[in-house]
Amino acid sequence: MARRSDGESVLHKHLRVLDAFDALHPFLTLTQIAQATGLAASTTHRIVAELTKEGLLERMPDREYRLGVRLWEYASRTPGAVGLREIARPWLAGVHQRVRQHTQLGVRAGTDVLFIERMSAHGAVVNATLIGGRIPLHASASGIVLLTGAPDETIAQAAQPPMRRYTEHTIQDLRSLREAVRRARADGFSVTEGHIHLESRGIAVPVRGPDGSVYAALGVVVPNDHTSPMTIVEVLRVAADAVARTLADAYRPDVAHDGRWVAGVSRRSWDYISALEPGAGRTDSVSG
Repeated sequence: MARRSDGESVLHKHLRVLDAFDALHPFLTLTQIAQATGLAASTTHRIVAELTKEGLLERMPDREYRLGVRLWEYASRTPGAVGLREIARPWLAGVHQRVRQHTQLGVRAGTDVLFIERMSAHGAVVNATLIGGRIPLHASASGIVLLTGAPDETIAQAAQPPMRRYTEHTIQDLRSLREAVRRARADGFSVTEGHIHLESRGIAVPVRGPDGSVYAALGVVVPNDHTSPMTIVEVLRVAADAVARTLADAYRPDVAHDGRWVAGVSRRSWDYISALEPGAGRTDSVSG
């Protein structure tokens, strides 16, 4: 990989530009991108031009930029998170219908929870998660559940200072985090009361992959009313078990194309797409 004299790869600088955009800053000018990345104005201008040419950024009429649709195309081809999201969505909807608050699905990304699906209701309790957003593992019930399937060194990494503190209840040291993970392993669920917002309580259970590992976390954010969480836990467990069974079926060697599951595509449709001329399967849509 090419590197400049400062030791940073060209690719990493491009990623720094893409990382400048988030849910709170979806539109940025060249000056704002340079400020967010710390790159020189000339370097920022060159990288932004390259990314725009390739469709990874899009220029708006007011000269601001936003992330390009091509990034969504790449993400849609990923069998992991996208396939899981498609499989889990009906079960998330069932949980959401019961709790009428926030229901969410998260996977581990380094020392964060990456939320790949979220359903909410008007007037629901305060929640800090967004689809495509991240929260540190130590701060949420979903993160603690994800750590139940992680080695001890990952737990230690999640507790590296500075640990972000949302409220006085947010876990702030390795000992407390290990105890929370130990309890979640024993119970099969995690409850965090007021860890991100004092009015909110997170409840989460693991979703097991085909090999029995912790594949994802299925959780809710509800009012922190200190009532027993067990009714919600059982609802989550039923949904998580159903997602796990569907995952196991989807990744059986005799399913779909060479054992690879394609989100939202029936077997007959996949057979048809596979039989098309090379490249035809990359059209925007194929009716089946």
